[in-house]
Amino acid sequence: MSAETYRDAWGIPHLRADTPHELARAQGRVTARDRAWQLEVERHRAQGTSASFLGPEALSWDRLARRARLADTARRCFTALERKDPETAAWVRAYADGVNEGLTEPGRPNPAPEFARTGLVPGRWDPWTPLGVWLATHILFAGFPAKLWREHISTHLGPEAVALFAADGPGTAGSNGWLVSGERTTTGHALIAGDPHRFIEDPGVYQQVHLSCPEFDVVGLAVPGVPGVAHFGHTGTVAWAITNAMADYQDLYRERLRRTGAGVEALGPDGIWHRAARHTERIDVAGEDTVEVEIIETDRGPVIAGGPEGLDDGTPAALSLRYPPRVTADLGFGALLPLLRARRVADVDRALDAWAEPVNVVQAADTEGGLLHRVAGRVPVRPAANGLRPVPAWEPGHEWTGWHTPPRAGLTDGVAVMANQRGPATPLGVEFAPPHRVDRITALLAGKEHWSAADMPAIHTDTHLGSAAPLLAHLAALPSEAALASEAALTPEAALASEAAPGPEAALASEALTPEAALASEAAPGPKAAPDPEAAPTPEATPTAAPPEAPEAPPTSLTPLTPLTPEAAALRDRILAWDRRMDADSTDAAAYAAVRAAVVRRLAAHPVLAPASVPPAYPEVLLPWLALVPRLGHALEHLLRAEDLYGIDRAALEEVAASPPSGTWGDTHRLAPWRALPDTATAPGGEPGLSGDHDCVLCTSPVPGLTDRAARGPAARYVWDLADRANSRWVVPHGASGLPGSPHHHDQQPLWLGGELAPVVTDFDRLTKESDD
Repeated sequence: MSAETYRDAWGIPHLRADTPHELARAQGRVTARDRAWQLEVERHRAQGTSASFLGPEALSWDRLARRARLADTARRCFTALERKDPETAAWVRAYADGVNEGLTEPGRPNPAPEFARTGLVPGRWDPWTPLGVWLATHILFAGFPAKLWREHISTHLGPEAVALFAADGPGTAGSNGWLVSGERTTTGHALIAGDPHRFIEDPGVYQQVHLSCPEFDVVGLAVPGVPGVAHFGHTGTVAWAITNAMADYQDLYRERLRRTGAGVEALGPDGIWHRAARHTERIDVAGEDTVEVEIIETDRGPVIAGGPEGLDDGTPAALSLRYPPRVTADLGFGALLPLLRARRVADVDRALDAWAEPVNVVQAADTEGGLLHRVAGRVPVRPAANGLRPVPAWEPGHEWTGWHTPPRAGLTDGVAVMANQRGPATPLGVEFAPPHRVDRITALLAGKEHWSAADMPAIHTDTHLGSAAPLLAHLAALPSEAALASEAALTPEAALASEAAPGPEAALASEALTPEAALASEAAPGPKAAPDPEAAPTPEATPTAAPPEAPEAPPTSLTPLTPLTPEAAALRDRILAWDRRMDADSTDAAAYAAVRAAVVRRLAAHPVLAPASVPPAYPEVLLPWLALVPRLGHALEHLLRAEDLYGIDRAALEEVAASPPSGTWGDTHRLAPWRALPDTATAPGGEPGLSGDHDCVLCTSPVPGLTDRAARGPAARYVWDLADRANSRWVVPHGASGLPGSPHHHDQQPLWLGGELAPVVTDFDRLTKESDD
């Protein structure tokens, strides 16, 4: 036997080979058979050549990939891997060889229709390409552009405004993960469950796979284009899973550059001008002229925005990016084979000491009762200012001086829950997700003493929206007609005594308003042009950087004593009686979301925020982090801490009452998967409606104020059972195959939508043999 390929009822590949290297070759080969188009797109994205067939829409990404030196970094990392860990390097090479074999198999023409649509022929994978795919997939994962947002909003509203938009308020989608120890399960053995939240791509970002050879037998979720099982795996005796640690491990430096007869120089922290590496590259763009890009790299790192002449609009600026693999020539691939060979949590723990990025929180358990809860990854030691905003490269004191020791944590009441909140990784990050998901999961787990694998989908699919409380409190505070009548009956003296604070006119007259007070000081007129709810964003361009305006709202001159119209009062009462569940079939959830969106649009139209609505002329790929409406939408919980919105909440309620949503939450909250080529077969609105919301455990993320559609959500769900791996379950949003027309292209979507999981099958006698290779 060299290698054998089997399939289960869901078309998931189960591979068996004599050696790890033959197994890696088989994994590459089957991935090419199932996902050739996806692999081709990822290879081009890693190289910065995707615009050659995707057109000008992909140019901004290609510029970033070239200027950030992604391909060159991947080559460096592979060269270093060959020197330090030749076994792993040969294993990665075997995977790339398998991909090439699968892409060019005689007698097996690739049926992916995208190749015919673009006229593209699959290209050859180099041994370093899997590293390039990994790097391109995660280069924006740590969110370094958020530093540009903090600088931008601070410039316009002052440093104190940064906290209003912190991710602890709005949150950023990440992952859910929970570890339940044996003392809290029905079997006496641990359970690990969760779901990674990413952009929902078609084909999906995770590939279910079973890898078996004499050295190991592992099921897990692989990243297409990368060998092994990195993030989520079960070896039969030990299992592991990750969530995003929300660590900050990339820095932006403001550079001072000048041209000389010999090239480009950068001013260093020693006060001396140093020669920067410089060359030019050309990017082919389908349907347009070739574009020339200048590549500059200083001692800090590659320049990703601006240059000696500044930004595109002439603003003097140049930003370099410093990221660990560029510094260390190590992407952490040395951890991948040891993870597959792990038998106990101690083995997983040792393997993760070699992990680099992205920085994760890992939970692991084994059949002997061993448990692990730790951070894995490489975070530099440097001044706190580096984590907040771009820092001046020419000033001393911003250097990297070492690496943090990854923190560890334990369990509480027999469980450990991670949902990107402040936890063991707190010393390593700046902004974290709000506590709503972690609090809800913890509360659900506390509601039952012993749990089984079959119980876990109820947690995966919980739709309670913890972040609804502040807006509901504002709506509840709006006076009813009865309250106004009672107030009108007060004596003049009592009426004067009933108000302890000045009205909005006094607030407007103040010249020392805080940003919170200024934002809340008046009801703004409504924005003007509606966003396009059918525009599915790309992974690197979501949400849209230039938020469209909403339909013009009727003029309002509401005062604190203006009574609600009967329609608005009825809508308010209906929303207050709502159970706070964002279920797809709920009309009340739709009403709440409509009012929330109206509040966001009116806040965005406020004159105080107008200057911040125009971002600097940074590269297009970075602009989503600078978009005002999405920032407001996800920061709404913080912004609503103001005691009085002085009419914004009331005007939003009246706006929605005048034109209420006609259907359910799922009618507008629809899946918006990213496809490299738009799907011409799917009509607008044809994607399925979803339950959930950004701060639900079922994290399907709309962009309040911009669109109800969800481009991000659970990219997979899993339950790893340490009592018996055969009781484990999993599901992905679409299916195992990336080929339209395959019976396994979207066959798991009904399970995913319904909160169900497919069984994990590892017994080869229960599988269907497909081929010997």
